[in-house]
Amino acid sequence: MLRQIRRLFRKSRAEKELDKELRFHIERQVDDNIAAGMPPAEARRRAQLEFGGIEGVKEEVRDARWENYLDNLIRDFGHAVRTLRRDRRFSLVAILALALGIGSSTVVFSVLDSVFFRALPYKDFNQSVVFKKHFLRDHGGFDGEAVKDGGYYFTAEELRAVREQNHVFADFVTYGGMRPTYDDGKSVRYFNFGSVVSTNAFEYLGVAPLMGRTFSPEDGKPGAPPVFVMNYRLWQGEFGGDSKVLGKVFVLNRTPTTLVGIMPAQFNAFDPHYSNFWLPISLDRAPYGQIIGRLKAGVSLQAAGADMDSIVHRVPKTHPWQVSDEKFTLVAEPLLDSLIGNFKKTIYGLLAAVLLLLLIACSNVANLLLARATAREREMAMRATLGATRGRLIRQLLVESFTLAAAGSVAGCMLAYFGVKAVAVLIPGGTLPEETVIRMNAPVFLLALGASILTAVVCGLAPALHVVRSDLQPRLSGSGKGTDRTYRNGKLRGGLVVSEVALSIVLLIGAGLLMRSFLVLTRVDLGFNPKNVLYFVLNLPPTYNTDLAGSLEKKNALTRQLLERLQAQPGVTSVAEFAEPPPLKYGYSNAIITGKPHSERWETRYEMCSRGFFQTLGVPLVRGRFFSEDDELAARDVMVVNESFSREFFPNEDPLGHKVKLEEFDLPYLAVPHNLYFEIVGVVRDYKTRGYHDPAWQTFPLAFVPYSVVNFNWRAFMARTAGDPGPLLKNAGALIHTIDPGVQIDESGTLETALRQFYRGPQFQLATLASFAGIGLVLVVVGIFSVMAYTVSLQTHEIGVRMALGAQQTTILGHVLLNGFRLVAAGVLIGVLASCALMRFLASEISGVSTTDPWTFAAVIAMVVLVGLGACLLPARRAAQVDPLVALRYE
Repeated sequence: MLRQIRRLFRKSRAEKELDKELRFHIERQVDDNIAAGMPPAEARRRAQLEFGGIEGVKEEVRDARWENYLDNLIRDFGHAVRTLRRDRRFSLVAILALALGIGSSTVVFSVLDSVFFRALPYKDFNQSVVFKKHFLRDHGGFDGEAVKDGGYYFTAEELRAVREQNHVFADFVTYGGMRPTYDDGKSVRYFNFGSVVSTNAFEYLGVAPLMGRTFSPEDGKPGAPPVFVMNYRLWQGEFGGDSKVLGKVFVLNRTPTTLVGIMPAQFNAFDPHYSNFWLPISLDRAPYGQIIGRLKAGVSLQAAGADMDSIVHRVPKTHPWQVSDEKFTLVAEPLLDSLIGNFKKTIYGLLAAVLLLLLIACSNVANLLLARATAREREMAMRATLGATRGRLIRQLLVESFTLAAAGSVAGCMLAYFGVKAVAVLIPGGTLPEETVIRMNAPVFLLALGASILTAVVCGLAPALHVVRSDLQPRLSGSGKGTDRTYRNGKLRGGLVVSEVALSIVLLIGAGLLMRSFLVLTRVDLGFNPKNVLYFVLNLPPTYNTDLAGSLEKKNALTRQLLERLQAQPGVTSVAEFAEPPPLKYGYSNAIITGKPHSERWETRYEMCSRGFFQTLGVPLVRGRFFSEDDELAARDVMVVNESFSREFFPNEDPLGHKVKLEEFDLPYLAVPHNLYFEIVGVVRDYKTRGYHDPAWQTFPLAFVPYSVVNFNWRAFMARTAGDPGPLLKNAGALIHTIDPGVQIDESGTLETALRQFYRGPQFQLATLASFAGIGLVLVVVGIFSVMAYTVSLQTHEIGVRMALGAQQTTILGHVLLNGFRLVAAGVLIGVLASCALMRFLASEISGVSTTDPWTFAAVIAMVVLVGLGACLLPARRAAQVDPLVALRYE
């Protein structure tokens, strides 16, 4: 092998050696002939006749050498590069089409690989499952959603039963959220949210700490020194990344607790939105918690859910807050699915879209190559006449196709590099786990390279076989244009254009439906005005959470002072206290109305607010009155409801004066007076809300009660300003500090910003799918233009004859446009039928628009037809302007 490679790079020397060797053999034969008695001249003549022509023998020897194949291949690549350089327009268009298709697919494959296969840096994370409680009917709660599925906390008895009785786990951990107090020597405040985890948690996930250590089994035993582990974000944000903090003692919940470890930046397990640190507890001593379990080999999700469901249902319900009378099943869910939620459907949608785009790109390039190969029929015939074999011709065309694909792959990978960065920015925050990093890697790059090679074979093999499959000799007698063979080629090219148009129709209709849905979502009349409204949520210190009466009065006093201070600020027009900023979350409760017995659950959203709440949001009063200052000071049991509440529960009567109890307030673990009936004193206009699990804006029954009645642990405030609320938002912390230095702001922003966060998911879907659809439309234009331009060139002689016989330019123009329109119309028809069948898979991603929305379909059809005819127009004008004398001589 080495000798052959050396011979490849020393061709002149190898040729000299070959010539010397052949002449040596001839001379030996001459000597043999002379020895046999021949004269020298006759001996040489006989030796040369027997040996054959020396140049012919050299060619045979060269053909037998391995390096000759490589040399020919290199020559073919050189010829391909020169040929493509001469036809720059064709080369650039083909490379652009391939680059767009390969680049887009590489971006989506990178996202797919990062999310599904490398999302979590944890050991065997694909084998880990969590559990949800599936109710057989809607169930309300403080998570802000009336849902059939929700998280589930196991009690100590249930955890013990799971540990002793389960048959599905190879290992499992338990965890639960908590927020301890933190005494820094100056004040006592609530620390960042964290989790209590079983001591095997970090070993289960297989992640080593950045600094220090994680938990050992001894850390969970009774009497063990209290320790905790901190995450990277809290270490950097609260302590500036100071390594000296390791080993420091923190007073958490009045208990000295030592920091023993700091986790890496890409670790955020166990309640990822809240876990800034972790405290240990033994698995057999956990008072409550959620479960993450690693399934045994061969155990399915369904089997795990059934096993856990039977265990939990056998455990007696001893806690008053357990909903023992509800019918539910426990459902197992993969850990990754529980973290990415509906984004999995989005990725599948993008994958389908990019595969359609890749098909369009391949069809486009195949069309270009087919047209180009057909135009080179005479060239191929000439090469065959001069001795080129069919295999050599096929190889040459394949090398040209592969060269195009390689160039397209390089350009596509460059596009993908920047595309991956753009997609990573567009993905809404909180959609993916913080551990997930969207990036290109070796497998994805190899996949892109494989796509290039496959594209080269698919796009180059068919035209190559077409050129050499029949007798090449007749093509030397003319151009080959106008033959039956060209007619068949035209049908193939037309079929490719029809398929491109049909695929682009599917992409464009999908993007159009998402756009329509997004416009409906963003332009819906919310019923309130979010402009120039800021909000912030307070972090109240432990001193505000003592006994029921004392802590309620203290919180109410803080609220009154803060509302007065905010109202006095320049530019503030109205202020309010409320539970959480709309339209993010609300509590749910069953409404019990005096004199209206009912067996079904009357689901009602509720809000605790001050009298300025409605004025700040711009929600008008329909009848009755708002809360008064006396209502708040005296903590009167009064209620304001919205029109939906009135229509649903008082369809034919006035709700004013009726008494309503919110059953949720009677739960034993809430610090709220129980059996409390509120008198309805006012009705306000409806405004829309939107939940985390429901993407559509909707109007629900809403009940409002004074903040001074309900002793919740959180307090939020908002203020409407005459101008930009930014300055007031910056000064809010200092303003609160003047009232109570121990109170801090946990969360702040504007209502407009909060609303925009809801739009980021639909924006991402729209931006990505619209990009793919736009690229597909560009490729379709290129495909139609190339086919029509080539068809016109084939018909130049025919057009000259028609014009010589008196055909008008308008007739020629209409004829060419009609041919192009037939292709577009066929593609549109097929694409519309395919879209009607496929758009139902997009139903879960859109709202407010039907999947067969006629306006969207009509707009897409009109756009494709206009763009298609526009692509036909330039070739048609060229055909109409042909000089008949030139055309009659054209071949």
